[in-house]
Amino acid sequence: MSETASYTSNSSKKGLWRDLSAYWILGLCNNFGYVVMLTAAHDIIHDLSEGENGPQTDPDFKRECNKLSTGAILLADIVPALCVKLFAPFLPFFIYIRMTFVVLLSIVSLLLVAYAKVVWIALFGVILTSLSAGLGEVTLLSYTSRFNKNTVSTWSSGTGGAGVFASLSYSTMRQAGLSTKTSLLIMLCVPVVQSLVFIFLLKHPSSDKNYTISLEKIKNLNQSTEDITENDANKPLIGFSEKLRYIPSLFKYIIPLFLVNIFEYVINQGFFELIYFENSFLDHKAQYRWYQVTHNVGIFIARSSVNLFRVRWLWLMAIFQGIDVLLFSLEAVFWLSPSIWIVFALTFWEGLLGGCAYVNTFYRISEEVPAAKRIFAISITAFSKTAGIASAGWIAMPTHNAICKIPTPNRGF
Repeated sequence: MSETASYTSNSSKKGLWRDLSAYWILGLCNNFGYVVMLTAAHDIIHDLSEGENGPQTDPDFKRECNKLSTGAILLADIVPALCVKLFAPFLPFFIYIRMTFVVLLSIVSLLLVAYAKVVWIALFGVILTSLSAGLGEVTLLSYTSRFNKNTVSTWSSGTGGAGVFASLSYSTMRQAGLSTKTSLLIMLCVPVVQSLVFIFLLKHPSSDKNYTISLEKIKNLNQSTEDITENDANKPLIGFSEKLRYIPSLFKYIIPLFLVNIFEYVINQGFFELIYFENSFLDHKAQYRWYQVTHNVGIFIARSSVNLFRVRWLWLMAIFQGIDVLLFSLEAVFWLSPSIWIVFALTFWEGLLGGCAYVNTFYRISEEVPAAKRIFAISITAFSKTAGIASAGWIAMPTHNAICKIPTPNRGF
C-alpha cells in the first residue's frame, strides 16, 4: 500500500510540474507576437514607407519621422484583443477549436506582416496577432479552472517573460543583420511550439473528473452561502445595475492603473521613435527596438517583485509615471539628454513603474475586495488597463505628428 501511495504521489507531482511548465510556455507563446509587433513597429512602418527617393514622409515634417506613428501599430495590436475579451465569454467553450484558431491566426499574422508590401496589409496582420493573443488569453485563463490554482501564476510569469524574450530576440536578430521579414519568419516556430505544448505537454483532465462535485465541496459551498447571507459585504453582485453601482468603489484601483498605462504607452509609442541620438553606436530604428527591450525588462522585474516588497500607494505610481511623460515629452521635443544611457535608465524606470502598478493593483484587490465580488473587480480593473493602452494609441498619433512638425533641435545642453 505504501509503495502504491508513493507511486501515486510521485505521479501527481510529475503531472503538476508538467501542467505548470506547460502553462508558463503557453503564456510566453501567447503574448510573444503581441510584443514582437510593438518592438518591430518602427521597422514595419519605416520599411513599408520606402519610396524611390527613400522613406515617404509628410511634407510638413521638419525632422526624421515616419509618415505614420507607431501608435497605429499599438491600436491594431490592442483594440481587437479588447473586443475578443468582451465577447469570448459568451461563446461556446470548445477548447481545441479555440486553440486551433489561436495558432492559425498567429501563423497567418506573422506571414502577412513578413510579406506585406503596403502598410494596410501589415496592419491587418497585426490585427490578427491581437485576435490570436486575446482569444488565447481568455481561453487559457478560463481553462486554468480545471487545473491546480498555481497554473494562474505560472501563466502570468510566462506572459511577463514574453515581454523580455520577444523584444530581446527580435532586437538581437535585427542587430545581427537579419531583415524584418527574416526575423518574423523565424518566429513562426513560436505558434508551432504553442500547439505542441498544448497537445503533448499539458495533461488535459477528463470531463468526469472535472465536473464531479464531492460531498465535501457541496458542504463548503453551503457553508459559504450561509456566510454570505450573514455578511452583507460578501454578497455577490447580481445584475447589471448592481455591478454598475459597485464600480465607483473600485476607482482607487481602476483610475491609477488606467493613468499609469496611458502615460506608459504614450511614452512607448508616441515618444520613443522621436528620441534619436545621431552619433550613437545604434541607428535610429535600433534605438527604438532597444528602448522596447529595456522597458520590458523593467516590467518583468517589477511583476516578479510582489513577494519581496509591496507598494500600497497606487496613486504615487501614477504621479511618477505622469512625471515620466513630462520628461520624455521634453526629451522628444528638445533633445536635452547628452547621453543615450540617461534615456535607457529612464526607460527602465518607466517599465518598473508599469509592472509595479500592475502587480500591486491586483494584489491589493485580492486582499481587500470580498471574495464574492473579486472576480468582477479583477475583470473591470483589467479592462481599464487595456482601455488605457488603447487610449494611449489614439493620443500617440497626433502627438507624433505635432512634434515632427517642429525643427530638429541640437542635442544636449
